[in-house]
Amino acid sequence: MSKSAARARLADIIRTRSFGRGEITLASGRKSDFYFNLKPTMLDPEGAALLAELTFDALRDEKLDYIGGLEMGAVPLAGAIAQLSWLKNHPIAAFFVRKKPKDHGTRLAIDGLMKGETLAGKRVVIVEDVTTTGGSAIKAAEAVREAGGVIVLVFTMLDREEGAAENFAAANLPFRSLYKAAEFLGK
Repeated sequence: MSKSAARARLADIIRTRSFGRGEITLASGRKSDFYFNLKPTMLDPEGAALLAELTFDALRDEKLDYIGGLEMGAVPLAGAIAQLSWLKNHPIAAFFVRKKPKDHGTRLAIDGLMKGETLAGKRVVIVEDVTTTGGSAIKAAEAVREAGGVIVLVFTMLDREEGAAENFAAANLPFRSLYKAAEFLGK
């Protein structure tokens, strides 16, 4: 399937499985009359494969060591992309940042790394399913920076176009998206 056909097919899946109208309160606290819940797309076999393929293609020239982001949205994405990267002979390891460190066991804020493994000096992309203001991705980026990682890019599957680009610029975080909300809203 061509890249444009894959992108069109994924947009259809998102429209069917993950887009809706109706008043909702977003993670940012804002109210909206539309929403995107990408989990049904990320957990659908075809949706997961297309998200991984299109994201891997978009990131392939970044020379990444790791891909990850804030739980829960980044977990299925990072895992699918890590698996595909292995199959494409261009391995990118995955991790995730907990919203708050566990209060038991290893008490990790960043999880998925084996004992002794570190993000220090590693090139990292932060992934996110849906971005509104960018707060979740900025939180993940701060944890990665504290661990010594180098944030190459924040990459979201869908930018709601409600301030994230400006907030990422202010935080000195390069930002790109696979889709923009306007593509689904007919703007």
